[in-house]
Amino acid sequence: MIDLVLDAFSSDLTRRALLGGLLAATTTALIGTWVVVRGLAFLGEALAHGVLPGIALAVIWGLDVTVGALVSLVVMVGGINLVHRTDRLPEDTGIGLLFVGMLAIGVVIISRESTYSGDLTAFLFGDVLAVRAPQLWLEAAALAITLIGVIVGHRPFLALACGREKAAALGLRPGLAHAAMLTLLAVAVVSSFRAVGTLLVFGLLVAPPATATLVARRLPTIMAVAVGIGWSAVVVGLTVSYHADTAASASVSGAAVVQFFVVLAGSEAARSLRHHRTRRQVVPG
Repeated sequence: MIDLVLDAFSSDLTRRALLGGLLAATTTALIGTWVVVRGLAFLGEALAHGVLPGIALAVIWGLDVTVGALVSLVVMVGGINLVHRTDRLPEDTGIGLLFVGMLAIGVVIISRESTYSGDLTAFLFGDVLAVRAPQLWLEAAALAITLIGVIVGHRPFLALACGREKAAALGLRPGLAHAAMLTLLAVAVVSSFRAVGTLLVFGLLVAPPATATLVARRLPTIMAVAVGIGWSAVVVGLTVSYHADTAASASVSGAAVVQFFVVLAGSEAARSLRHHRTRRQVVPG
């Protein structure tokens, strides 16, 4: 088994892919923990898809796609915060409208410029094997920003997870905390889409933290476990991709989701076994 892993990462190409994947997995696990804890998976998916118009325009106009993705996310975050300020509509209504609207704009742009479909496909589904030094530096910077953000924002984020009213009562400015969390989420998406693609970054954003919540309770522990699970998904996914000749980024995201269901099945089996043992102790014979 060790030989299979060592063979998969014997070249500079795959070692860069490994580093890029590990950086992406770490960043998404840290902010993804808050996404899962606060039940913001739909928001995470919307932001991951919302970069499409900016990427499409950047490719067509010959600009840096990272800038295009960032502009799209600024629009998304601004729109979500605007809806978040009103009590007349549920927040997920605004998220859904922005999600559909940005995705529709992106598809329209792509349909008008079919010659760029190959480039855009790579950004949608990712090509971790194409990660180069500039992307690695971007991911490292994003990881540093995210790490600082989750440390500094731990208390207001935790209060916000308990409710906006409680956060406001503690004087922790829930609106600012929510905007900061959205910003960190946007940073994670923008920095990671070059490695795993905009459509697959959602897998790393949600699957490892969701898996970690099945085996841990304290938030710092959940984050640490989520990072470890994300790293495992990267190593397993890239190893499978190398030996089975499958799409690398999809293999990584798929491995993360498979890990969740394996742990879920194991935890449910353990819970059923404990329940059965408890019943046998309560009911003699």
